[in-house]
Amino acid sequence: MAGEDIIMVTQEELKKLHIIRKALDGRIKQIEAADILSLSDRQIRRLTTRVRQEGDSGIAHKSRGKESNRRLPEKVRKKIVKLYRQKYNGFGPTLLSEKLFEEDIKISDETLRLWLIETGDIKKSRKRKRHRQWRERKAHFGEILQMDGSHHDWLEGRCPEIVLMGCIDDATNKIFGRFYEYEGTLPAMDCFKRYTGLYGLPVSVYLDRHTTYQSNARPTIEDDLFGRKPMSQFERAMEELGVEVIHANSPQAKGRIERLFRTLQDRLVKEMRLKGIKTIGEANLFLEGYLKRHNERFSIEAAEKEDLHRPLAKGFDIDRVLCVKTRRALRNDFTVAHNKKLYQILEPANTKDVIVEEKINGSMYITHNNKALGFKEIYSIPLKEKPQKPFEIRKKYIPPKNHPWRKYPVLPKPDISILVKTGHF
Repeated sequence: MAGEDIIMVTQEELKKLHIIRKALDGRIKQIEAADILSLSDRQIRRLTTRVRQEGDSGIAHKSRGKESNRRLPEKVRKKIVKLYRQKYNGFGPTLLSEKLFEEDIKISDETLRLWLIETGDIKKSRKRKRHRQWRERKAHFGEILQMDGSHHDWLEGRCPEIVLMGCIDDATNKIFGRFYEYEGTLPAMDCFKRYTGLYGLPVSVYLDRHTTYQSNARPTIEDDLFGRKPMSQFERAMEELGVEVIHANSPQAKGRIERLFRTLQDRLVKEMRLKGIKTIGEANLFLEGYLKRHNERFSIEAAEKEDLHRPLAKGFDIDRVLCVKTRRALRNDFTVAHNKKLYQILEPANTKDVIVEEKINGSMYITHNNKALGFKEIYSIPLKEKPQKPFEIRKKYIPPKNHPWRKYPVLPKPDISILVKTGHF
């Protein structure tokens, strides 16, 4: 017949046949064929024997075209497909396998999947990545400000690694940022202060769970009594300013600021490379103009025209809020210990503790009841000298005649000669 000379083999088997034929013709040795095909010498001898006896068909696997010994009976397959259509229609293979196991039918979910695909009851589909629902933008400018720090080699090794503290408005994509040496409380406060100087106070800020923005301290007894959580210095400042703090559960939740950083790590780095910027001061000076051009090109109009940024009250000192406040004990000698340094309060204060305020500009204040106290740093603690007593020569003590020990009779000394004779000496 016309199809009797056709041999069904795979590409791998064709490769084996090609090498085995060369070994049979003597053009290569069997040990060389074994090395080329990554097979043992014994396997090569078996293949050459089969090809020599059976021809090219000897290279094909002997179990090809035969039913597997582990194949389930056809009646079981028909029974399960019928059960699926009548009782478990719409069930996935995994859940269907669990339900069938409850009915004493043990079969794998992968076998069920293949059967149902063959019968057309389910369609073969590629498993896609988990879809995260796209959050709609806020309608007003200033409603949510996303804020974060980006650690990156912004100057490509021309100076030590710096951090970009960035902000992006959720409604308009307007951005603001500044370079700092590290991501911490004071840089975050300085960035927020400069942002409010341009636009005002936003309604809320959207942050991650970095220790700068969220405290990981354990609640104290007072916190448990009043039902409050420990706050970071940044959270405390936002509460005093009336700005709501929202913490994201994942980087994907604050996707706008993350995508902004990816854009800036590409565009901004190349721009600063062309300018030959080598210091953090030069980078911040260039960034001011770059951000203005970026906002003109990429910002969008908010859905609502009303700007929700709140201006600062006239005369309000924001530096008294955007600072690190630490409560310290006031010692009896009117000294305060802070950051391994000792400070002397120059005026008396009727209190047991004071507040040490570290400002953004590096200055420090010590206050009590919102009143600044004068102080100076003590570089060395003076040693207190003990008063010296005049040297006195102590006289030999001679007890008086009526002293109790003089009342007892004085015993005579024993005669040594008598002790020698009696053998007691």
